[in-house]
Order: sequence, then C-alpha cells, then structure tokens
Amino acid sequence: MVNGPPSFDENADFKRDSSKMCKVMAFSPDGSLFAWCNGETVSVVSVLDFKPVQNLPLPRATGLHFSSKGTHLATWYPYFTTKDQPRGEPNLHLWNLQTGQCVKSFFQKKQQTWPPCWTEDECIVSRQVSNELNFYEDNNFEKIAHRLIQQKVADYKLSPGASPIKVAIYVHGTQGTPSFVRLYKYPNFGGPDTAIANKSFFKGDHATLMWNKNATALLTLATTDVDKTGASYYGEQGLHYLATNGDSAVVQLPKNGPIYDAAWSPNSTEFCVVYGFMPAKATLFNLKCDPIFDFGTGPRNVVAYSPSGRLLTLAGFGNLRGKMEFWDSQRQELVGRVEAPDSTTFSWCPDGLHIVTATCSPRLRVGNGYKLWRCDSPAPPSSEFSCDVPELWEVLWRPIDLPEPELQTGTSDKALASGDHKKTANAPQAPQAYRPPAMRDRPDTVKGLQDEELYKPVRRSIPGLPADAVKEATRSKAKNRRAPKKALKTAKAGEQNKKSDIVEDETLTSKPETQVKDPAVSNSATAQSNDLALTTEKRLKGLNKKLKAIKKLKEDQASGKQLQKGQLVKIESEGDLLKEIAELAPKINSQL
Repeated sequence: MVNGPPSFDENADFKRDSSKMCKVMAFSPDGSLFAWCNGETVSVVSVLDFKPVQNLPLPRATGLHFSSKGTHLATWYPYFTTKDQPRGEPNLHLWNLQTGQCVKSFFQKKQQTWPPCWTEDECIVSRQVSNELNFYEDNNFEKIAHRLIQQKVADYKLSPGASPIKVAIYVHGTQGTPSFVRLYKYPNFGGPDTAIANKSFFKGDHATLMWNKNATALLTLATTDVDKTGASYYGEQGLHYLATNGDSAVVQLPKNGPIYDAAWSPNSTEFCVVYGFMPAKATLFNLKCDPIFDFGTGPRNVVAYSPSGRLLTLAGFGNLRGKMEFWDSQRQELVGRVEAPDSTTFSWCPDGLHIVTATCSPRLRVGNGYKLWRCDSPAPPSSEFSCDVPELWEVLWRPIDLPEPELQTGTSDKALASGDHKKTANAPQAPQAYRPPAMRDRPDTVKGLQDEELYKPVRRSIPGLPADAVKEATRSKAKNRRAPKKALKTAKAGEQNKKSDIVEDETLTSKPETQVKDPAVSNSATAQSNDLALTTEKRLKGLNKKLKAIKKLKEDQASGKQLQKGQLVKIESEGDLLKEIAELAPKINSQL
C-alpha cells in the first residue's frame, strides 16, 4: 500500500503481503476497510489504524464485494461439483464483519452477476436468480421481501441515492422479439403496466446500464456480437436514453461507427459519448439528447469524469497508443495531455487532479507496472511517480471525499483549445482531417511531393540509349497494342460493305476487275475461323470424356454395383451425346 501524492512512499503501517497468490482485493465504499485474499484466508483490516477486523477461511475466493456502509462482505469462488457432492456446495457467502459469522450462503454459478447490490442506506439488498430478482430488507436474508419476476432477465441495476429506489432491468429478446429495458419504482413490480419507463430495441445481445447520480435518467449501451453489415469487427452498438418521467429516445450520433464508451457527468445534467470509426469523435449531450459541445476527433475509446466532475478524460487504450486528453468541463477547455503507451487500465485519484495508469496481467505480461500523472502538468508531461512490478494484477485508489481541485494557470496546453474546439449550437463541429500516426509528431507542412507531383508522369531513361530512341520504342509498343483492335474494326467494316454490295448491275460484272484483298481483313477472318475450330474441338473433347464416364458406369452396373438415380440418368443420355458428336465431327474437318 502506497501513500498518495505528494509523497508516493510505501505506507509503513500496512504490513506487506508477499504471497504470490494475491489476485483479488477491494476497498469498502467509504474507504474505511480493505480486504484481500492471499490463497489461504480473506483478510479484512481497518484503513484508519490497519488493525485486523476479520480473517475468513476462504482460500479459493476470487470475488470480494463490500456493502455500502461496510457492515457486510460478500465473497464468491467458482462453482464446482465432486463425486461426493454432485450438486456442489454454496459458493456465494455473506459475512457479518462485526461478528465474523456467515449470515447466508447461496448457489451462484454465473460470475457476471454474482455481487449482491445494496442501497446506500443498506435498507434494501437485491440478488439476481433465474428469471427473477429477489429483494431483502434490513439485511434480513432469511425472508425475501419482494420479487420481480421477468422471463429472460439478463441484467439489472439499482438506482443510486436514497429512497425512492428505482430498478432498471434488461431483457434479451429471442426469436424475433425485441430486447427491452424497463424502469420500476420499488416495490411496485406488478407487471409491464407498473413500469415508469420502457424502451425496446432489436439490436442488443448485451447491454450496459448507467444511472446518473441523481437517479433521474438511465443510459443503455446495447451491443450485438456480430455486425451483419460487415462494417465493424466489434459488432453493432446503440445508445438509448430513458428518464424516470417516462421519456425515452435513441441518442442520434452524427458519425457512423462503433460506440466505444459513454459516461454521465456527476452533475447528472449531461453525458459524454465516444463514437465513430477512427479517429473517433467525442460529443457532449444534454438531457434532451441534443449535442452541446464537440471535442473533435482523435485516437480515443474511453471517457471518464473526475470524482467532482470538474475534469473530463478522453483516452485511447487497448490497440491505441494510450494518449489522454484532460478537459475542463465547466469552461470546456483543454488543460493537459499525457501519453501512457501499453496501459491497460487507468483511474482517477479522489483529489481530482491525479490519475494512475497501469499495465496489468493477464492483458499484458511484460512491462507490468503503474505510473501516476498530474492532469494539468505543463508540457512536456511526465509521470510524477512510477513503479515497475514483475506481475501486476490490479491497482486501486482508496475511496475518500476531497474538495474540488484548483487547476494550475498558464499551462501551455490551454492554448491548444483556443481555436480548434468551439461550442456548437445543436450541431457538431466538422471533423478534422485525419493524419497517419507516423505524421502526427511532424509539423503541418511536410516537405515532399505535392498532389500535382504525385500524379505527374515520370519519363524513364535507359542507360546507353538516347532519349529519341526511348520515345520511338514507347510509340512502337503502343502501336502494336492497338493493331489487333484496328484490324477487328476494319474486318467489321468490310463485312458491312460486302452485304450492301450483294446486288450489282450485270453490265458491271462483264468487266472483270482485279480485287486486292485487305491483309487485315484476311488475318481477322483466319483468326475467327481458328477460334471457332478450337471451341468445337474443346466441346468434342468434353463429350468424349462424358462417354468414358458412362462406359465406366455401365461396367459397374454389369458387375452388380447399385447405381444412384443421377448415374442412371447419365447412362440414358448416351444416345444424345453420340448424336452431338456425329454432328460436330464434320464441322471440325471442314474448318481444318
């Protein structure tokens, strides 16, 4: 455990756990407790004085989740069966951290939806099971207070904040029926008529549900596994908006392509979306789903707000170089840039000024480590602290409430936003020209071939020959290429003249004249005769080949082999083949 900025030194009060089996850890939402599993036990300590709170005998735990106030801890490990226990054993356990007792155990096969969800006051806790949601009250897990029964329910999300609690569910459509998202107010789960909002759509194999902080609206990012149009490798995406007052809409994006990420501002009145084929666009929308600011285009696929909402990060990770932009969301100005290549994850510090980027396993098993950056540092940006780790699995900040940050003034990065990015009145800005990665670090004017030079024909020279000889050789090549076409045109013209002169006056025939044959017409007629003979010969060879096959089928039939229907039809066509061969043979002789 390392202290945060500005010291970045290792915390002396926390005893380092050197076990190589530490692969899961978690902070409580209020930051007062910390838990991890080292392959032997699950340890829970108080972050205030680092004294042990509980040691739970769970060597196989791979999932840890605290309740909202840190009174309970949920643990999960993969479900398995044995010969002695063909049904397996419960693998989801809920622990009371004050007494250290397991208050309830469940069977949970799917890892995707294993964590129970508590409200902020812990009055309600929910859990997803097959085709229904179970709700418990006041941490009493012996009795189910309410049920929301819905066939094919795939995911759900409780609204943040205090009562009244809303529940958003996503149901995947099957066999031509659309998928849909519905909003309910707890505990009114009487059916579709009791839903306060509903939105259906066809393109949605998976969905990500995102509530705003005030629990007044929900964003649904629907994704399909396959793009049937073939335009994107990542499938198709759609962004849908639902409000608790019943309004719903599809967020219209002005650029085609995937939707990489979307995030609500902590003020709950606007959200940002990163979308479109690379270079991707980023646009800010209001609660009417109208664009209010355009961040331009760039290599980005992630958007994240700082805890206070003052700053916004646009970043590109994965197959991108890890470039990050930091924007002042109030003044909508660019305040800093950072490049962290090979990063697999990043997160905001609770102070709203620093971020951590990390290269973690198993995404990348080389170059593991983490770096801490200040988002408004002057150019050129550099990390304030870095640490290389042989095998890094995860990096977490301790949750804590801190005041809104004060940004540095006069940084050179602010000037970048003065002319390139401006507010739009319900219309996004025109996209910028794309520049290849190899040309981005160079100035705008690059010395090289201009457009007219790129398409200017180049006259090549041959050593030992004068330029006139090269020109003459080029002309003769072109003349030879045009000769066959010219001969064919002349032949067609001769045929037309011949047809028009069939009827002649007899007085003219009494005076014979010597006719001079055009060599081009003669050559063309000879070529056409040869082509016809070649076509007839190929046809004859094909017919003989079919006769050989029929002969073989007859031999198989004579030997007692049972033939298929198609083979018998083939034998019956022998007479037609012989007749066609008899007609083609004289033609070949006359043509030759």
